[in-house]
Amino acid sequence: MIKKKLVIIALCLLALATQAAKPVKVACVGNSVTYGYGLQDREHDSYPVRLQQMLGEGYEVGNFGHSGATLLYKGHRPYIGLPEFHQALDFKPDWVVIHLGLNDTDPRNWPDWKEEFIPNYRALIDSFRLVNPEARILVCKMTPIFDRHPRFQSGTRDWHAQVQKAIEQVAHGAGAQLIDLFTPLHNRPDLFPDALHPNPEGAKILAKTVYSALTGDYGGLHLPPVYSSGMVLPRDEPLLLEGRANARSKIRRVLSKDGKVVDEGETFSRADGTWWMEMSEMKAGGPYTLTITATPLNPDHYRFYYPEKYPYLLKNLTKAKPQTLTIDSLYFGDIWLASGQSNMELRVDQCNTLEQDLADAKRLANLHIYNMPARARTDAVEWDDSVLAYTNELRHMEFQGWKTASPESVRSFSAVAFNFGRVLCDSLPDVPIGIICNAVGGSTTESWIDRSTLEWEFPNILRDWRNGDFGQAWARGRMTQNIAHALNKESAAYNPLQRHPYEPAYLFEAAIAPLGHLPIRGVIWYQGESNAHNIEVHEKLFTLLEQSWRKFFAQRWRSEFHKKHPLPFYVVQLSSLPRPSWPAFRDSQRRDVHYRTKRPVGERLALQALKHTYGYELESEGPTLRFAGRGKDNDIFLHFDNADGLTCTKGFEIAAYDGMFHPADIKIEGDKILLSSPAVKYPVLVRYGWSGFTDADLRNKQGLPASTFYTKTR
Repeated sequence: MIKKKLVIIALCLLALATQAAKPVKVACVGNSVTYGYGLQDREHDSYPVRLQQMLGEGYEVGNFGHSGATLLYKGHRPYIGLPEFHQALDFKPDWVVIHLGLNDTDPRNWPDWKEEFIPNYRALIDSFRLVNPEARILVCKMTPIFDRHPRFQSGTRDWHAQVQKAIEQVAHGAGAQLIDLFTPLHNRPDLFPDALHPNPEGAKILAKTVYSALTGDYGGLHLPPVYSSGMVLPRDEPLLLEGRANARSKIRRVLSKDGKVVDEGETFSRADGTWWMEMSEMKAGGPYTLTITATPLNPDHYRFYYPEKYPYLLKNLTKAKPQTLTIDSLYFGDIWLASGQSNMELRVDQCNTLEQDLADAKRLANLHIYNMPARARTDAVEWDDSVLAYTNELRHMEFQGWKTASPESVRSFSAVAFNFGRVLCDSLPDVPIGIICNAVGGSTTESWIDRSTLEWEFPNILRDWRNGDFGQAWARGRMTQNIAHALNKESAAYNPLQRHPYEPAYLFEAAIAPLGHLPIRGVIWYQGESNAHNIEVHEKLFTLLEQSWRKFFAQRWRSEFHKKHPLPFYVVQLSSLPRPSWPAFRDSQRRDVHYRTKRPVGERLALQALKHTYGYELESEGPTLRFAGRGKDNDIFLHFDNADGLTCTKGFEIAAYDGMFHPADIKIEGDKILLSSPAVKYPVLVRYGWSGFTDADLRNKQGLPASTFYTKTR
């Protein structure tokens, strides 16, 4: 009897050993992207081959991709009618990764047969479950199609978005895991030579994304880089913390002060590794310590992965250890973003108020700064291979960490941003103020707008930007000079799709997206020199920039205040320089290039914030035109707001309908100014400060100047 039991146990152990030795079969089903079209060495570089290398022992990955394949059964090349489909079924895969849909965006397919996409996809999934009822199905959101595609604006962009939504519905309805292949690659157009197929580096990113989805390994616990010791988080509103961890980990947060817990909570990371949790509303103050811990779940919770059938995977999961991130010296207050180009970038130690600024820094213990300078300047130089490489990888910005204001820390910080923060700290003495500066000299407005917004609202500016006429000639020339080595066909770094900070969408991807939806209180913006040549285009672009940032930074805010009060932007007009287009551009900015007196700029931005964001009763603006009318004696009268104590001696010009302007005589009556000229009999047009460099001097009693403007009488 005992002998019989031993035999049975031995047979069971043998069966288990045989089962343990059996590899997990992974079928990569798809079209040309899966196949590896366009890769010189697809047998080495295609994503399924890379995936096999990453998974290693215990897995068998099969490439069942076919170029041109459609998901739609009535498409021009349905996958179910191809040999690869039947080969994939014969493979009897344990896991099936499906990436189809790109070719369904063809005008021969989607317009006529889109209603059949979801049922056809469900039928494809069912066919794999028929050959293996326990098959794990993973459905992929499609890789991007970029603006360079010949049909991008004639339908592909729109149909691609519609197919993506349908794929999400398929995953939900079929109980399949959804893999996002779009987001990891949408910010890397340089990896898609034909705007559709990834190069070897793109295929590697694709494989890594699929690997993480299959194994739950997302590199462990991490937060956006700006979440670090010494930081400021928003006060007086619930805060949504966001991050990533390995899939299905328990995430625990503990907020403490002086060793006592003041807030805590738990959540779990999802299958895609993302997690978020809401922190309690905190009053201004600090310092606190925030500890976040990610703990892998007990292997019993991984039944979705069938660990009893795949002991190799179970072995890997049980190796995972808890991870902890700690943010020390955390404060609750207000965070402001200072951005733009070189006038915002100009450092405290480059300005003529250096000694005064350094003296102020000694007393500003409540001011916390985070500097994000560019790793390589856009000076008139040719970049070397290392700069070209990290720029392509969106690593152009340096994340220097949070620092408390001091003479040492502020020297290399933005002078405008420092003085803005100085005034806020003086006016809000009990509120910690955080200032992040990520300005880049010479940067264009379009470089700060997210790619999706440009693709849908201004796609033409994306196409061949370096040679197009939307960008200013100076900026296009400087970019070409910086990346000349990459444009040389004889160079080892040759890359016709080389990235640059002036390129549309680049700085959003490299300098805004890494902030990770940080709930900032507002934006101070100083930019425009690289767009002043085309006022009409800039007006559209800046509107898109505001929309882009408000959507990004408000994406997960739940505060009712922020629903009613959009993210504020406080904008500096261009300074006085003898450039022909600048008066009209300043007028456009109304609806001080490298001068060294930045202290007043920061102060005036702070006045705007104190009045409009914080509700202070103070004068924050110079005289602002309210109404222009014709007088009785061949004169024009102008009424102004913010007009207490008006003073002015020069700067006004008037004209009749012929548009011939002449200097105007100025008479001030309270909040009204009368303008006349013996050379203009019937004046109807008025302009003020209308030159690149202007000495116009209209101010109110607070000394705040009026903006350049142009108007017609009513």
